[in-house]
Amino acid sequence: MSGNLWRRALVTGGAGFVGSHLCGSLLETGSDVVCLDNLCTGSRSNVAELEQRPGFRFVRADATDPAAVRALPGRFDLVLHFACPASPADYLRLPLETLDVGSSGTRNALERARADGARFVLASTSEVYGDPLEHPQHEGYWGNVNPVGPRSVYDESKRFAEALVTAHRKVHGTDTAIVRIFNTYGPRMRTGDGRAVPAFVSQALDGAPLTVAGDGSQTRSLCYVDDTVDGVLALAASGERGPVNIGGGEEITMLDLARRIIDLTGSASRVRFVERPADDPARRRPDTRLARERLGWQPRVGWAEGLERTIGWFARAVAA
Repeated sequence: MSGNLWRRALVTGGAGFVGSHLCGSLLETGSDVVCLDNLCTGSRSNVAELEQRPGFRFVRADATDPAAVRALPGRFDLVLHFACPASPADYLRLPLETLDVGSSGTRNALERARADGARFVLASTSEVYGDPLEHPQHEGYWGNVNPVGPRSVYDESKRFAEALVTAHRKVHGTDTAIVRIFNTYGPRMRTGDGRAVPAFVSQALDGAPLTVAGDGSQTRSLCYVDDTVDGVLALAASGERGPVNIGGGEEITMLDLARRIIDLTGSASRVRFVERPADDPARRRPDTRLARERLGWQPRVGWAEGLERTIGWFARAVAA
């Protein structure tokens, strides 16, 4: 994105993986940015460099606290609600917090956007499709979700958040949009967050076995974080209300991903198969036609380049 479309932006969960990249991109376009994060899964180190730049402010607070969200000074033109544990390890550890931020956290961010007359974007997820029975997944598909399964705290939190955003727009006329983000990877992911790319990369760099769930035949479509951020901001700058899928175009099995990472790192690691988690989706690939046609967006960073950048960042982080 280019040009200063928003004078001031609020990013909840802005010290997280995707949120911190959003904060950086917004600063580059000339926006002042307030990053609100309770650091339950985010890290102050993700925004340490940004804190040295004019126009950026970090506020340690919880999006589920209405007083904290109301107390943020000034007026915002854009509110990006990205606060939520997003990896299985995190939302299984913080189930009630995950449900709270999808419900009351979303409501608080919506109310702030309404009060300020701001554009609001909800970070939803491909998880709303569950273990999909349709492939690829398009925005009109209602999904196949287990509402009481181990992943339900995240899935249902996001599904409820989408319903809340839709109702808020209908009742109050709030300028809202919903982005459904598919599997995103890149620098600033945490090695222990349970997602495939950081797990495989850290294992390969350590020379440890790469732990592939099941037989590794399940697929994902990976999108490099810079492309995901570009898609989110393209939606924010549009008049679209969504939901709009943002995700990678190449579908890859987890076994193939592990082998590619071994090759790119030059590791002597081997693959070790482990038990597959309950309700783990068998296939996942977004239909991104809507994003291409309405937003002019498509991924630009190929898997080899993206993985090389990610591996380089992890290698430097380990050496530091």
